[in-house]
Amino acid sequence: MRCGEVLRQLQLQIGADREFWRYDISPQAIDFCKPRENDKLHFKLADLGKARGIYFDLLLILDVVEHLEDYFTFLRKIRPRAKHKIFHFPLDLSVQAVLRERGLMTRREQHAHLHYFSKDTALQTLTDTGYRVLDYFCLPRSNEIGPTLLQKVFSFPRAISFAIHKDLAVRVLGGYSLLILAS
Repeated sequence: MRCGEVLRQLQLQIGADREFWRYDISPQAIDFCKPRENDKLHFKLADLGKARGIYFDLLLILDVVEHLEDYFTFLRKIRPRAKHKIFHFPLDLSVQAVLRERGLMTRREQHAHLHYFSKDTALQTLTDTGYRVLDYFCLPRSNEIGPTLLQKVFSFPRAISFAIHKDLAVRVLGGYSLLILAS
């Protein structure tokens, strides 16, 4: 998905009368987002954890935590910025990822992930940093299924296994992410 597109889509669905902000410490990310900016959709180069006097109805933390060197400090700093938060964690830790010779290193090289999560470690991380998990569910990362024949072949057993036993499919086969609502 293109940079800033989640907020643009939310603005289109929720209504133009609401304000939407994206904070990012990456100048490149902000530059990529700028074409989507309008009078109610803003992209700011700043560290939300260090900002003062800022409070939102809802905070989205999507595909961020796995890239941060010190994600515990980050999570503690942003907690007071909104009553509700939605987190998205890629679930890189699975049996098949660990068994493959370069399974986790490939994730690190392709996506710059510094940390790898399972469902349980993601949920516990939020609890450990003071969040209350209200709800969560796993999503297939179908948009990341690659073009190789082997990757396409694995999508079918993943879908069947997920329909039979979600947690087992996520832990063993991988290829999923976790969406969490927390306060």
